[in-house]
Amino acid sequence: MADAEQDQPAGGRFAGREHRFALRVYFEDTDLSGVVYHANYLRYMERARSDMLRVGGIDQRVAFEAGEGSYAIASLAIRYAAPARLDDALVIVSRITQVRAASVAIHQRVMCGGLVLAEADVVAALIAPNGRPRRQPRAWTDIYERLVWQGEA
Repeated sequence: MADAEQDQPAGGRFAGREHRFALRVYFEDTDLSGVVYHANYLRYMERARSDMLRVGGIDQRVAFEAGEGSYAIASLAIRYAAPARLDDALVIVSRITQVRAASVAIHQRVMCGGLVLAEADVVAALIAPNGRPRRQPRAWTDIYERLVWQGEA
């Protein structure tokens, strides 16, 4: 059993109410100019959001397989400040900023050392299998409420 645990991805962790997800920039992430292609920041943020939910105790897979629905991005605003480059060690910092009946707002920053490379404000809405928004399970909103960022963004 210990070997199976060792084979699990490291994933992210919570530092207080802030989720931190580390990753490395690989050659496949870069464009012709040698910097991270802009759309890959969205992939990094998606991985961090999914990991934040998993680490926080929200099992999206079980909900999806039970026919309860899945999250979809309702809105996203991203600002790019500086490029990431091959082999950079990045940390995606995610903070829950607002919880509503059918959605959750998350502020995310892509960091390299102490430098903010990109930041985004994301709203993820729970969507039923028929494509309509639906209320999030109470257990999930309880988790989010405990994680809502109380400081400055």
